[in-house]
Amino acid sequence: MDILYLLIPLSVVLVFVIGTVFWWAVHSGQFDDLEGPAHRVVMDDDRPHE
Repeated sequence: MDILYLLIPLSVVLVFVIGTVFWWAVHSGQFDDLEGPAHRVVMDDDRPHE
């Protein structure tokens, strides 16, 4: 029973940290272009670098 006094506040802090990181990622544009990087990987560019 004593472990609940540690686990409940710890879980609340962890949820707050995860929510803050997710909020930062959404507002900084991390999820703006989800398909662009996937298409850039498979694009074939045969031109030599100058």
